[in-house]
Amino acid sequence: MKKEEKVIVGISVGDLNGIGPEIIIKTYEDTRVLELNTPVIFASGKTMQFFKNHFKSKINFFNIDSPDKLAHGKVNVVNVWKEPVKIEFGKEDPKIGQYAIKSLEAATNALKDGKIDVLVTAPINKHNIQSDKFNFPGHTDYLAKALNGKSLMFMVSENLRVGLLTDHVPLKDAANHITEELIQEKIATVITALKQDFGISKPKIAVLAINPHAGDNGVIGNEDDKVLKPTLEKIKSDGHLVYGPYSADSFFGSSTYTKFDAIIASYHDQGLIPFKTIAFGQGVNYTAGLHKVRTSPDHGTAYEIAGKGEADEGSFKQAIYTAIKIYRKRLDFNHYSKNPLKKASK
Repeated sequence: MKKEEKVIVGISVGDLNGIGPEIIIKTYEDTRVLELNTPVIFASGKTMQFFKNHFKSKINFFNIDSPDKLAHGKVNVVNVWKEPVKIEFGKEDPKIGQYAIKSLEAATNALKDGKIDVLVTAPINKHNIQSDKFNFPGHTDYLAKALNGKSLMFMVSENLRVGLLTDHVPLKDAANHITEELIQEKIATVITALKQDFGISKPKIAVLAINPHAGDNGVIGNEDDKVLKPTLEKIKSDGHLVYGPYSADSFFGSSTYTKFDAIIASYHDQGLIPFKTIAFGQGVNYTAGLHKVRTSPDHGTAYEIAGKGEADEGSFKQAIYTAIKIYRKRLDFNHYSKNPLKKASK
């Protein structure tokens, strides 16, 4: 694909009883977004027509049976299923969860086969998607297996990037999961992502402590002294700009985060609470560590407002823009990595 051609954006619809279809429709009602990419929604024409009618949208869908038949300049819908689906806004329904998985699996297969360039996923309900055939805590773990990668949840916005050592792990178990091997793996993933996906040649990274006040020299736990600090020293000795562990309680409030290209938090809420406080609505969940590009909005199904026409599409729209930018950055990175003597024009 030539860089100037439109990026083909595959979209999984997520939980149909949530706000996923609404934010997809609102995003592509803006014709400027359609000028930047070719969307391919994995759902069904009948289902998307229901949402169009419900939200009184003027959007036009182009129904196809395979992404091979997509049309540029149109909002394509691949018919993953053809039967009518009963939509009950705001209701957690295992049957609806299975439609979310059908959409995700079809979109992922298209991504693997090169029929779409990037994948943007609308929010799912992590409970109602579970079955004997699908047993993953969320998109990130599923895509890691499907795409044979070591994924990392990387929350990104214009001025803030936050990665996680542990993500969907119970808090009582988080510290036990943090090993030297895991720390090295996650930091290596972040460094690679910053270089190839964001164009930062010498990234500067901060790592947040596991315990309050980095353990206070063992008074509040010894994991920072025994595991995190020595591992960070090893990584620094290899020439990487990695600093910490920093006490998390004052790190964001003091704006220390602005001095780094990325921050790595030890566990889910330690990183996502400040990220969503600072960047909510414009943040994007990016799955780093894969050979394909996947992004999603920084929020969930929002059952409480589903069907009311109140959902804000800002984060989903930003997820599309971010996926396109990362895809093009990778084209540049791969091109100049193969041709190291050629310089990118300024």
